[in-house]
Amino acid sequence: MTIAETPIAAILRGQRATGDGVHLVARAYRKGVRLDPHMHREAQLVYAATGTMQVTTPKGRWLVPPDRAVWVPALLEHAIDVLADIQMRTLYFDLAWLEREARGDSLDAEFVVRVSPLLHQAILALFDAGNDRERTSLLLKLAMLELDRAEDSATFIPLPHEPRCRRAADIVLGDPTGAHEIETLAREVGTSARTLSRLFSSETQLSFKSWRQRARIAGAIEKLSTEANVSVKQLAADLGYASVPAFSHAFRQVTGKTPTQFAEKS
Repeated sequence: MTIAETPIAAILRGQRATGDGVHLVARAYRKGVRLDPHMHREAQLVYAATGTMQVTTPKGRWLVPPDRAVWVPALLEHAIDVLADIQMRTLYFDLAWLEREARGDSLDAEFVVRVSPLLHQAILALFDAGNDRERTSLLLKLAMLELDRAEDSATFIPLPHEPRCRRAADIVLGDPTGAHEIETLAREVGTSARTLSRLFSSETQLSFKSWRQRARIAGAIEKLSTEANVSVKQLAADLGYASVPAFSHAFRQVTGKTPTQFAEKS
């Protein structure tokens, strides 16, 4: 595992530092790009103002649609898959800056946060040309205050580590539209349905049914982000929902939007 290019190197290519221990990097990535597992010396807040990405860490996998951002602590291995063209805005925080701000303890673990209109505007404003030091400092404080909001775990898919349970999880994630009954999965990975059910509960803190539901919604998000003219009716049927309203309700619980609204903005 290597430590990825530091923000300082990026600044030399035209990006910039705030002068206060925070570095700002703006990049665009096309659909299909994968940033292989890597880590940074700095903590970072990664936000795609448009588009959808998927962030994977040893803890699990987050789908990050528009209106969400991901916090990645320093030296945490992570990979990013771009599911739809994104305009990425990343804030890199020196550890000394976080310590001065007395926010280190609350930001030790990765999480996804729902981006409020206020946080959205604060992040974009940080990239304005000609910001003075005082304005930048206030915008950074505002952004960090918004991160104190509760973690948004709706798009998080915890990944089990126990080998049989992980194989079962990978089967579901590889084909989220499949029926994937726990009895069938258990036979495929060489255990009993009872044991596999227990493993999912202990390894992911979710029942198998709840975990599978998240995987299915994740699959729906990926299809809506990567395929043009997706039929919501067909997608609902493929994912095993009895009706489009039932699918839309489950989808809204995760993303805050209906499938149609998400497709229009992703």
